[in-house]
Amino acid sequence: MPHSRKSRAENPRNSPAKNQASLAGKTPRKIGLISDTHGLLREEALHALRGSDLIIHAGDVGDPKILQALRQIAPVVAVRGNVDTADWAKSLPETSVAEAGAVHIYVLHDTNALDLDAKAAGFHIVVSGHSHKPGRSERDGVIYINPGSAGPRRFSLPITVARLDLGVKPWGLEFVDLEKERRVNAVPRDFDSFE
Repeated sequence: MPHSRKSRAENPRNSPAKNQASLAGKTPRKIGLISDTHGLLREEALHALRGSDLIIHAGDVGDPKILQALRQIAPVVAVRGNVDTADWAKSLPETSVAEAGAVHIYVLHDTNALDLDAKAAGFHIVVSGHSHKPGRSERDGVIYINPGSAGPRRFSLPITVARLDLGVKPWGLEFVDLEKERRVNAVPRDFDSFE
């Protein structure tokens, strides 16, 4: 049964519908972030995500084989995106919660569909996709991350994933350009080009 979106009055952190990856008691520190694969999982993306304790896929998966391949690296928390309309994707929730020790991460595909106050709900991080634009911003103490698109090229946007390191203070975040295999440490949420 698909997970329906929560109203502002409900706190998804307390919901039994949380999509928790099995971590065998281990608190994830290194979290791989990927989105908008649209049925294409590049070898470069797999390479960039190796070493992750947990992988979050922020939707538009496109093919269940992508999630199977990612699970070979680490447990996966995934949500359904707007292109995930096939029968296999109906089991993916629209939103999910990942917990990394005391860090609470809200996952959805499109931040335009965010229907809760992330800070009031106790979230530290919101991960989304949809725009294909990698970015990071902070509002009211909540970090918003879009890892960009790891799938087919869209317009002139880069092909990226992100790596979040919760084992350092402040938390580390790096974006990896999969074509140039270069790391970018700071990408503003509103960036338009990747030079």
